[in-house]
Amino acid sequence: MPTTGNARAGFGSLVIIPTYNELQNLESIVARLLAATPGAHVLIVDDGSPDGTGELADRMAGSDDRIKVEHRTGKLGLGSAYVLGFGWGLERGYDYLIEMDADGSHPPERLPDMIAQVASDAPGAPSLAVGSRWVPGGSVVNWPRHRQLLSRGGNTYARLMLGLTLKDITAGFRVYSSATIAAMDLADVSSKGYCFQVDMTLRVLDQGRSVVELPIEFREREAGESKMSQAIVVEAMLRVTQWGFSRRVAKLRSGRSQATVG
Repeated sequence: MPTTGNARAGFGSLVIIPTYNELQNLESIVARLLAATPGAHVLIVDDGSPDGTGELADRMAGSDDRIKVEHRTGKLGLGSAYVLGFGWGLERGYDYLIEMDADGSHPPERLPDMIAQVASDAPGAPSLAVGSRWVPGGSVVNWPRHRQLLSRGGNTYARLMLGLTLKDITAGFRVYSSATIAAMDLADVSSKGYCFQVDMTLRVLDQGRSVVELPIEFREREAGESKMSQAIVVEAMLRVTQWGFSRRVAKLRSGRSQATVG
């Protein structure tokens, strides 16, 4: 059972990697991850990939006991894969629960610093560390201009609608303290894609916990196809708009209630 130890080596950390048709990328990204954080464990959640990703994951798990695999019968989505992984990790007592893509876009070499931020004993230490493209020092490589504009625009819209200061709210490279995840009602999380990351950010902040953004170099995948779709973008816009209005209404009602009591 993992225990809290050297955060820079990844002890007590579970890295959750959802996969769907990532046969060309999975082995290399997991090798980089385990080289950067040799004490970490990996949970691959495969959504019945027809290209053989699940079978590759099983072979990898058979040769390295740090790797585990959960198979699902269909393409059930990123958000639900992470929720499954969070529950799996909480049941087994991991200290840090980590989101990372399988396509090589997230640099696992940044994980030790991200884990160290959340593992810090300093007062006010963050409960969530985000690998950010849009803070000073962050960058994107080989990303089409329209994808950059979409990401920047979506983050700006979410920031304005929700009254947040984070620059990369939709980022999917994250380290959570397990206590933060344990305090959430995971059964209530149904959002997907970009929207899932916004949802999780709000849940962390609503607990009164803090978030830190660390710059990363985000690279466009070199193999395989992006899972981004118009439906994911539309869902994110609709959900953010709904949450923004709901939170403003709740704030107004709270203000009126306090004024009445006063």
